[in-house]
Amino acid sequence: MSVSNRDPVDAVVSGEAWIAVYGMGYVGRALTAAFLRRGLNVIGVDIDEGKLSDIRESRVKFFETEVREAIVKGLKTGALKLMSDAVKASRQSKIKVVTVPIHFDRNRKTVRLNAFVDALTSIGEGLSTGDLVVIESSAPPGTTEHVAKPVLESTSGLRAEEDFLLAYSPERVYVGRALRDLEENYPKIVAGVGPRSLDAVTRLYSLVARKGVVRLSSTTAAEFEKLAEGVYRDVVIALSNELALVAQALGVNYYEVREATNTQPYCHLLLPGPGVGGPCIPSYPYFLMSEAVRAGVSTELTKLARIINESMPSTVAELAHKLLTKHRLKPKDVRVAVLGDAFREDIDDPRLSPTHDVISALLSKGYRDIIVHDPLVTKDDYLSGLGVGLTNNLREALKDSLLVIVCVRHTAYRGLKVSTIIELSGCEPLIVDAVNVLHDDVSYGVKGRLLTLGVDGLEKSP
Repeated sequence: MSVSNRDPVDAVVSGEAWIAVYGMGYVGRALTAAFLRRGLNVIGVDIDEGKLSDIRESRVKFFETEVREAIVKGLKTGALKLMSDAVKASRQSKIKVVTVPIHFDRNRKTVRLNAFVDALTSIGEGLSTGDLVVIESSAPPGTTEHVAKPVLESTSGLRAEEDFLLAYSPERVYVGRALRDLEENYPKIVAGVGPRSLDAVTRLYSLVARKGVVRLSSTTAAEFEKLAEGVYRDVVIALSNELALVAQALGVNYYEVREATNTQPYCHLLLPGPGVGGPCIPSYPYFLMSEAVRAGVSTELTKLARIINESMPSTVAELAHKLLTKHRLKPKDVRVAVLGDAFREDIDDPRLSPTHDVISALLSKGYRDIIVHDPLVTKDDYLSGLGVGLTNNLREALKDSLLVIVCVRHTAYRGLKVSTIIELSGCEPLIVDAVNVLHDDVSYGVKGRLLTLGVDGLEKSP
């Protein structure tokens, strides 16, 4: 039997065929590593030649040693090929896995499918009978059925489930432990456009997911499941942020209350902060709401959670501004140091970081001398566009800063002494700790110069 007529999973397991991963971003690299570690031959596909070059030369930031090792080894042994020609990659592979992201335009409040559709079009142009296409990109419910399937069928001239197989399996990984999540931590969610597709995708991910797979009845259900995970977290974060602000206003320590509350097994309050960032959670509610509108269903809770979380950066900026005003200082006379630029702790990714919105809010209030410190982020085009400096040197950031705002729970900031901030700044700055990581070793809060979100109000006198 020729490779073209063989079962796609059997063909790649035997080494007779290749599996192509479209999109060599964080998820794509982790998935590539998982397949390589299982002994499969992989083509890593990305239209960005610069990114592929960085992967070849190991210039890409790898948070997981195992991912780096698998990719380096794969390139050395020939088990991994990198290519920017997406059509050629489709022709040379029996299985194609799509991790190209679907974006949400926050300004226009619209879903952007351009890059995703471009990848599918290229795959369709190289698609052969018997191939398997798996979509991992987080997507609005119905995308596989109503976007991917028509694009693949129209460009290839083949029919899904009859001539080629089409499935959906959402990525469920956390930055910093993606490979472990894939291989060990969670079962893989899978669904197909028909029974043959479902069987193939089940066998594919059973090769790498030790927790097994969870088979859902339709690709739309699997797409919905992924969004439900994100919406759940967004709603609980919004609740936690709201309770923290109420606690602060009432002079109650939210963290003390949270610890006690979470001893009840039905409660799981989260840590508050200056907002929710990154490419995932801020977008998933909108993916869901866009389809709910079409279905004529109201999603008031989901919408309200987004409103609360999107308002947190301006809330933090306003708390800082009120603290400054209370101490009779003016924005134009103050140098501001913002600690933390990544969208969450201990990563170097600033995409859609709440820090961006905190800074935008400060700029709108007349603050002009702002510098951002982050121990991991080395480049941020958003900050550059605002004319705001970024440094990895804490001393440089704090020097002469009269206002310090901590926005990220980086390990480097946990337990940072207020006395150290005072020493490095060379003055007695006002401090807003939006993530409760500082160690107040000089009773700075009692003096009314330290405000911790969810803990301290503004009632103390300077």
